[in-house]
Amino acid sequence: MTNPETAIQSRKAVVLLSGGLDSMVTAARALEDGFEVHALTVNYGQRHRIELDRAKRIARALGLASQVEIALDLRAFGGSALTDAIEVPKNGVGEEIPVTYVPARNLIFLALTTACAEAAGANDIFIGVNALDYSGYPDCRPEFIASFAETARLGTKAGVEGARFTVHAPLQDMSKADIARECERMGLDPALSWSCYDPSSDGKACGECDSCRLRKKGFDEAGITDSTSYTK
Repeated sequence: MTNPETAIQSRKAVVLLSGGLDSMVTAARALEDGFEVHALTVNYGQRHRIELDRAKRIARALGLASQVEIALDLRAFGGSALTDAIEVPKNGVGEEIPVTYVPARNLIFLALTTACAEAAGANDIFIGVNALDYSGYPDCRPEFIASFAETARLGTKAGVEGARFTVHAPLQDMSKADIARECERMGLDPALSWSCYDPSSDGKACGECDSCRLRKKGFDEAGITDSTSYTK
């Protein structure tokens, strides 16, 4: 397990901590890079609410400086299988943007993370997006992430006064197999995190949704055992 006490913590950073594998590895990487890490978790009405509990567990296990959970109920908008009465697809990752895409989710979440960072006096923001093995969400693309730092500079008091926000996406160019290897390298327990979009009533991952398929594929390709319990 990554030990934050071994890092030289000279700067504050805020990490968007969903409770998923990618966000867990990203938070651990921020600690490894020497940041004092504060976490923001968003309860947006997602059907896979188990990830909120996992975010708390991850924050405790990593010894993060703080974790804030805020509620922003995107079910009011709907338009996604994660926030609306739409069936989660189980037929594999396709070429089109899937119905599990939540409209502008990372745009909203990065804005919230920027507000959290500005209030905390932090200029560094970490997000666990990935542009290789992912479901094709437009708000995971490198060009979107690269553009957001300028948006944060223009839209904040800190930015107007000369602060420069940096948006770190350390997993951006990694495959899921690479992320699984990072998880193992840093001594993290995969089962601390949650990826499944459609968990069973007994709290197991379905093993068939896009997120489960990508996660399982990554661990299989890396030759690493995923300690997560799957229904299938």
